[in-house]
Amino acid sequence: MSSDISASANGNTTQTKSEPYGNFDFVTRVKPDYANVVIEKWRSRVSGLSVVHVDYEAPIVKGFFAVGTEIFDDSGCPHTLEHLIFLGSEKHPYKGVLDNLANRAFAQGTNAWTDQDQTVYTIDTAGHDGFLRLLPVYLDHLLWPTLTASGYVTEVHHINGEGEDAGVVYSEMQGRENTPNDLLALRLQRAFYPEGNAYRSETGGLMEALRNLDIHQIRKYHSTYYAPHNLCVIMMGRLSTKDLLNVLQSQVEPRIIAHGQAHGPRPPGWKRPFMETKTAEPFSLGKGKLETVEFPEQDESVGEACVSWIGPKADDFVNQQALDILGTYLTDSPVAPLTKAFVETASPLCTGVYISDSMRATITTLDMYMTAVPTELLSTIQGRVNEELQKIVAAGIDMERMGMILRRERRRLADSLETSTSDVFLSSVIDDFLYGDPDGKSLSDSLDNTRRYNMYEQWTNEDWCTLIQRYLLDAPSIVILSKPSGDLAKKIEETDLERIASQREKLGPEGLAQREKELAASIEANDKAIPSEMLSCFPLPDLSSVSWIPVQTAQNDPTKGGLYAPKPSDTERLLQSDATTLPYFVEFDHVKSNFVTVCAYLSTADLPNELRNYVPLHLSSFFSLPIIRDGVEVPYDKVVNHLDDLSAAYTIESLTQFSQFVRITLKVQPVQYDVAIGWLRDLMYNARFDVERLRINAIKMLQGLPALKRDGSVVLDSVHYSTLFNETSTAVASGLLTQMTFIPELVARLEEEPEEVVKDMEALRTAVTQPSVVRFAVYGDVLSLKEPRSAWAKNFRSLPLTKLTPISWIRESLSDLGRNPAKKGVVVTIPSIESSYSIHSTKSLPSWDHPDYAAMRVAVEVLEGMESFLWRYIRGAGLAYGVNILVDVEAGLLSFSLYRAPDSYKGFVEAAKVVKEVAEEKLFIEDTTMDAAKSTLVYNFASRMGTVGKAAVSSFSNQVLRGVSVDHHHELLQRYNGVTREEVLAAIRKYILPVFDPAHSVAVVVSSPNKAEEITAGLKSAGFDVESRKLDLELSDGESDFSDNSMSEDSR
Repeated sequence: MSSDISASANGNTTQTKSEPYGNFDFVTRVKPDYANVVIEKWRSRVSGLSVVHVDYEAPIVKGFFAVGTEIFDDSGCPHTLEHLIFLGSEKHPYKGVLDNLANRAFAQGTNAWTDQDQTVYTIDTAGHDGFLRLLPVYLDHLLWPTLTASGYVTEVHHINGEGEDAGVVYSEMQGRENTPNDLLALRLQRAFYPEGNAYRSETGGLMEALRNLDIHQIRKYHSTYYAPHNLCVIMMGRLSTKDLLNVLQSQVEPRIIAHGQAHGPRPPGWKRPFMETKTAEPFSLGKGKLETVEFPEQDESVGEACVSWIGPKADDFVNQQALDILGTYLTDSPVAPLTKAFVETASPLCTGVYISDSMRATITTLDMYMTAVPTELLSTIQGRVNEELQKIVAAGIDMERMGMILRRERRRLADSLETSTSDVFLSSVIDDFLYGDPDGKSLSDSLDNTRRYNMYEQWTNEDWCTLIQRYLLDAPSIVILSKPSGDLAKKIEETDLERIASQREKLGPEGLAQREKELAASIEANDKAIPSEMLSCFPLPDLSSVSWIPVQTAQNDPTKGGLYAPKPSDTERLLQSDATTLPYFVEFDHVKSNFVTVCAYLSTADLPNELRNYVPLHLSSFFSLPIIRDGVEVPYDKVVNHLDDLSAAYTIESLTQFSQFVRITLKVQPVQYDVAIGWLRDLMYNARFDVERLRINAIKMLQGLPALKRDGSVVLDSVHYSTLFNETSTAVASGLLTQMTFIPELVARLEEEPEEVVKDMEALRTAVTQPSVVRFAVYGDVLSLKEPRSAWAKNFRSLPLTKLTPISWIRESLSDLGRNPAKKGVVVTIPSIESSYSIHSTKSLPSWDHPDYAAMRVAVEVLEGMESFLWRYIRGAGLAYGVNILVDVEAGLLSFSLYRAPDSYKGFVEAAKVVKEVAEEKLFIEDTTMDAAKSTLVYNFASRMGTVGKAAVSSFSNQVLRGVSVDHHHELLQRYNGVTREEVLAAIRKYILPVFDPAHSVAVVVSSPNKAEEITAGLKSAGFDVESRKLDLELSDGESDFSDNSMSEDSR
């Protein structure tokens, strides 16, 4: 394929012509001047199929298949199709065959999403071999799916033998439909767009509409929109474009022609979705609207709000990106004008404010969201927003800060190219497919970031203020206030119970029996065994085809003679040349990068328990306190501005795994290495705990509690931790249950005895920054550093040589029940959800190098992998939206969890039955299942180390936190490969079956009110001693986190 290269008028290099490849004509080639990436777009003149290849170096190859999905009702056809596509195809008419083959391709199954204007299907593979082999199979499913009635029953909606509505899609929407975010979003769509506009629709499907949908409507929708000329194949990663086109030309195009679908890019009568339908008709917001929508919540203290405007035209990329930068200027940090006015005050209007934009057919939209707004202040939102924007225009833009933001945006773009390359380009590629010029010009224009940054740097205060005036102040807006209602929560529960009772009565015993029979028949039809030869004929990729990111590691470790490296490297030699021996631990991991990150890992294991509850306040305040530098106080706003101007990113977090550790990171360009270390020192040791800053952060945390209390997953995690771990666990202290009591008390103490809070915060800092509990790390472009060790000596010279305390794993904080899980059940009721969440835990392996670890990991993947046993019998039967088994080596626990289950106990019973039948070999583990599990584990490792940052952090985690070798993942892959079926069965029997036995496990469930009693009864019948709780939504001084019905039958 010969081609001519030219520089376009914008900053990107473009390819002006190229020879066709078979049916595929070259459309455009873009090489952004800020990235080592080449983007090519092709289109079949025969079928109309679009192809985009984004070429860059990475271990993971990403595939996206985008369909323009326009709909003018709330039936949910786009969303239901997203699910049904995976249930079989013309050449592969078996449910789950696509995911099973994906699992053999160094992938972890497939996935998809449905948005307002698109349904996108995804596949990630380690290396490109598996992707190319799977490509024709995936397109067979997209273009020629089976779409059976039995698939509709289990995957979309059915009524079971008890008269209840279920199905995978139905369960998902049941968990979403009445949440504050979804209710607000739908009301906004209705208010913003006129009748007849497709953007008004709930593409996920409203529950009432789903109950009345049928497979015929879905088939009709598929025949209209799932056509080659409305499909774009997007491949991201290192691969020859010719190889990609060759697969499509030789294996896909002939089938499209054979099916009579080769009508070219513009078939007769075809109307391009959104662009050539009623949706594209111009509209205005008139004088604007203000509407209120209620959401079910017994805690009526806080709501949400959104203000929306019409943004620039769809092809006005200059003003689109300028408004994005303006949104950053207005909201991105504690010193941003709107955040400072609305959030960083003693009486906050909200706990967070941010501005986002969305691409539409002819316009863009601008949305300002405000979270956790006190209910009594909701009505003031519109006035307050206008007032503050007017103040900003009147005072003028802080051009020094705007310059800093532009510099940081360039750094963040460079950072994103390393951490998530696909995310940088994906939305532009999809938007170009949906809305762009057929010649590809809009793709190049949308990616011309450098030219626009250069332009913005010349903009004046007047330019930025004109933008605010034009798009935010002078333009009409739609304001949606989302208000909590305890009455609505009760009404929804009562209405649903009445509807189900009526449904049962209408069906009668015979009808219910018939529904149960139909469901059983559908499950049987869907679960026909996939012929083993259909899977085995799909060869496994070669492990050598995966390109791993190389990491050179060396440690400054005074306990090992000053310098230690597991193998010789340039990094070790560099550290040797910088002969300064530091009296504390620093690990250096070199990877190919434009940045260097300095980190501090602080252990909270030995923190006095009376100080542990302060950890969330410490984290939330860490980067927004004044600090003392050279005897002079630097105000908090200057601190924030300095950090923003210095870094590409800075974070502080409690680790999810190894939750006794707090990690601080500052990512900078290598020339700022010394400066970053100095800032790390001052942030750790020299911050002043200003009472007003602490008070503001505490009030924000208090105001954010109601949103956390209505999140089923958050509540489940907190109850789970508090059940299995004791008061020495930082995760327990930081969890919702503890903080629900602590934060109100903290706010009161900051008013009554602030000096005591300050003393506690100082004591906490002293405890977690003493040299014996601090470990430092540096990763990134280490080889470019002139003084990798001396820079630390200059900035941390006062730290003495101290013996490090051993790494503390969370198992040391297990409660008596956590050390010996047995019999205990906890069921928590919260009114804001309509489904249930559960987690069951039992004892497990004590270390990553345990002889049984490899067999256990393969066993877990055999059971829970996509389209494997639990996936088919739990998710496939509509018993839950998600099902997982987690091996937590650090805690020494294994857990089984269900996510968004209509009735978690039913899911638990079915899972127990399935795992037992696998253990007893009544359900046989095929060789192809073993191969798929091992292949998926290859992908898991490649994904975990799929960027330079992940690879470097993995090196530290392996050597320091896990206590295994730097190459532990490679060693494990070899061990996985040798695991036998017999070893998997032994691991299931020894380690996994006990999680389903009440005598050896603990169960924690969070449920909607209408299912809590039934779930409680089920757990009791299984042998659990069940404690029933209700989350207390209106705490007063001295009350506990829960109301415990201690005199009820459930509690006894």
